[in-house]
Amino acid sequence: MRILTIAQNTFREAVRDKVLYVLLFFAAVTILGSKALGWISIGQDIKIVKDISLAATSVFGVLIAIFVGTSLVYKEIDKRTLYTILSQPMHRYEFILGKYLGLMALIVAATLIMTGVSAGYVLLLGGTLDAVYFLAVLLIFWKLLLVTAFAVLMSSMSSPILGAIIVFSAYLFGHATGVFRDLPPQFDGTWAKTLLEAAYYVIPNLSNFDLRAEAANGVPIAPAYVLWAMGYGAAYTIVLLILAALAFENKDV
Repeated sequence: MRILTIAQNTFREAVRDKVLYVLLFFAAVTILGSKALGWISIGQDIKIVKDISLAATSVFGVLIAIFVGTSLVYKEIDKRTLYTILSQPMHRYEFILGKYLGLMALIVAATLIMTGVSAGYVLLLGGTLDAVYFLAVLLIFWKLLLVTAFAVLMSSMSSPILGAIIVFSAYLFGHATGVFRDLPPQFDGTWAKTLLEAAYYVIPNLSNFDLRAEAANGVPIAPAYVLWAMGYGAAYTIVLLILAALAFENKDV
């Protein structure tokens, strides 16, 4: 109940954040404006709308997680409400889990809104939606949960600005981890290759959650792959939440 109370308060505070509505507005504009790019390729407009809609859901969902998530603990310290909360019979890990669940509820709501806008727009344009499209949305949501866990970790360790920069950088690197592994021969035997290969195994490969091309072209996806990607994301999310709880446990507040 303590965790759920923290989660409810976090969600209520998050939905009052004006940044959330600004990002949702621009997400809707991007989705509705994707038709303009569809005119460039004759007969490919629905595919382009689907692709851009999924990309917008991913990018703006990550921005919501970053801007709201990295300031979770800072806001509590700035308002001095954290001291009142921690003076109650509550473990610090319960506070972190409550914050994460509240932010997760926000990500659920934002993802549903963006998916509803994009799905309605595709149908309005005369397109069709199949299971692959919604599987792509599911994996995007799963990726957002992972990024949200990392944002909560950064909120426990750094300032909101530094945390936002680190999380967004990790998001970019997470989509380029293949580059760290497929290095040119010039890197053989260098310390840079060792460092980048280590980064390949440490940084989660966020490309595993990207089914935009398959969803846009209606290419079937094996259910086993979706389950594997969800397990992969869940493992990283759990590790990040454990690290966040440990970091906040040792935080001097």
